[in-house]
Amino acid sequence: MVKVEDDGGVRTITLNRPEKRNALTPELQDELIAALEGAEDAGARVVVLAGGGEAFCAGLDLGALREMAGKSSTEHHAEAARTAKMFRAVWDCGLPTIAVVQGPAIAGGTGLATMCDFTLAALEARFGYTEVRIGFVPALVSAYLSLQVGAKVARELLLSARIFDAEEARRLGLVSEIVPREALRARAAELAAELMRNSPEGMRATKRLLRAQQLGWMETALELAMEANAEGRQTADFREGVASFLEKRKPLWYDRGRG
Repeated sequence: MVKVEDDGGVRTITLNRPEKRNALTPELQDELIAALEGAEDAGARVVVLAGGGEAFCAGLDLGALREMAGKSSTEHHAEAARTAKMFRAVWDCGLPTIAVVQGPAIAGGTGLATMCDFTLAALEARFGYTEVRIGFVPALVSAYLSLQVGAKVARELLLSARIFDAEEARRLGLVSEIVPREALRARAAELAAELMRNSPEGMRATKRLLRAQQLGWMETALELAMEANAEGRQTADFREGVASFLEKRKPLWYDRGRG
């Protein structure tokens, strides 16, 4: 599910479920975490994160989530912790990270793409925090997004669940560069070479410092987010949202707040 290539100090990690738009299953998440955590031991100095096929990543695999309907609260919390660990593995990676986004990066896929230190996107790339469309909570991505774009913009993106293009993502600071699709990999290689001319320890120390500056706030935010993620997986709205998506129909929401 995850393809790992090490070449000249660059570890390229490719999400490799193109037939499912690289949607994140528990197994894929575990493999991604292992690939990120093992990069330095393998001698890598830069990590490139890519998606196979036409999409970067469609977010969590809704088919796999539907199968969790009968699971216990403990199991839901364990799955939320796994997803949080995956995002932390990207955010906390001691090496410079470059995302190569050639197409859609949706929900958790937007999170993965924009949490990297550098995000290179084709004009065809599309982004969006679409969780509320299926009755879910964009819990874990919300903590990182608030740091990146501020509370007001984060509210608008998370509550509207709208899709936005690479140009807007760049204006918001979520994308570093827009690159012609056919030149994305070459630009990633060029950027990796530029980074490898810098001091490895200098960059590692800089990333440690940036993490430390955000640590207290982020730890609290992620604890709240994991709880919201686990609870969100157990709601009637989420079950209806996932079912309606997979059955290609409009969801039927019941607004408990209005009786």
